[in-house]
Amino acid sequence: MTPQEIKDFLKLIRNTDIEEMRYRSGENSLYFKKSEVEPATLLSEKKNITNKDKKEEGKKLPLVAIKSTAVGTFISFRESDKAPFVMEGDNIVVGQKIGQLEAMKIIKDVNSNCEGKILKVLVSNGQPVGYGQELFLVDVNKQ
Repeated sequence: MTPQEIKDFLKLIRNTDIEEMRYRSGENSLYFKKSEVEPATLLSEKKNITNKDKKEEGKKLPLVAIKSTAVGTFISFRESDKAPFVMEGDNIVVGQKIGQLEAMKIIKDVNSNCEGKILKVLVSNGQPVGYGQELFLVDVNKQ
């Protein structure tokens, strides 16, 4: 593949669910892994905006939901030692692996998109989840 063909190919798959891919043609091979952390989704909504609310608008809201980025079965335990990736009360950082999703024998990591303390794990191991479903509640003001 030429460099331009590779660029065109990457543009085509940028907005798909493909996370990792290996391509071989003759002696040439191409491997890539998408690593993107989405911005945190804030749970609270502002109702009545007053002057006081406007001053506090730039502050972090305390609760953030980490949501599923795909449809699949939620995996909360590491395969190697059967220990959970995270538990309620654990502190997490941006990009940390906090679970996995399995669909059609393809495993996709669930990474944290915020920093804070896990207040609630909303799904259990082996539970089917949908796209956008809340998996964890995180208090971003505690660390």
